[in-house]
Amino acid sequence: MTTALNVIIADDHPLFRTALKETISQIFPAATLYEASNISTLQQCVIDHNDVDLILLDLHMPGAHGFSGLIHLSSHHSDIPVVIISAHETPDIMHRAIQHGAAGFLPKSCPVEMIAEAINAILQGDIWLPGGIETLAEKNEEEMAVANALSALTPQQFRVATMLAEGLLNKQIAYDLNVTEATIKAHLTEIFKKLGVNSRTQAVLAISQLDVQAPSMSLD
Repeated sequence: MTTALNVIIADDHPLFRTALKETISQIFPAATLYEASNISTLQQCVIDHNDVDLILLDLHMPGAHGFSGLIHLSSHHSDIPVVIISAHETPDIMHRAIQHGAAGFLPKSCPVEMIAEAINAILQGDIWLPGGIETLAEKNEEEMAVANALSALTPQQFRVATMLAEGLLNKQIAYDLNVTEATIKAHLTEIFKKLGVNSRTQAVLAISQLDVQAPSMSLD
């Protein structure tokens, strides 16, 4: 297949990005490949290149908590299919990824042939999971409520919420984002309202429902 695709490879490990670029180039020689090492650069990459056809996203990316990056990306750029590539290989994690907007899920251990099969299916509009994994599963209503709330956040509110979940104080968030503390407080008011919480602690606990424990001894 010689389709000229525009693909973003989002992973915080340079070696894995390089390996995946080589794999995608092998499958699609005419593909244009972009790279992102964190959620912020990924979001900017999507904005800078408005012809992106596919995003390959690692689950453990700086600037996101578990599925939060996938959720926000899928809600703001629903026309771009997102494929999770992760060292996680449990059906539960795969099901949650699909429920939160992923078009497919590829284990990092999968062979080139499987990657080609998955991407071709997804580009045709299918939802793809490894053989033997069903796409249907019971949803966690509390988790989905948090996901819906995160979907409603603006990109700046999402960044503030992520930094809040990392334990940063208002003044630290303001400094990093180059805005005033008053602006951060205003963002937090909206974030609390959308999450349906009344405090920083409650907000952090809500967002933590989207976390995914990193598998041991992996590149993830």
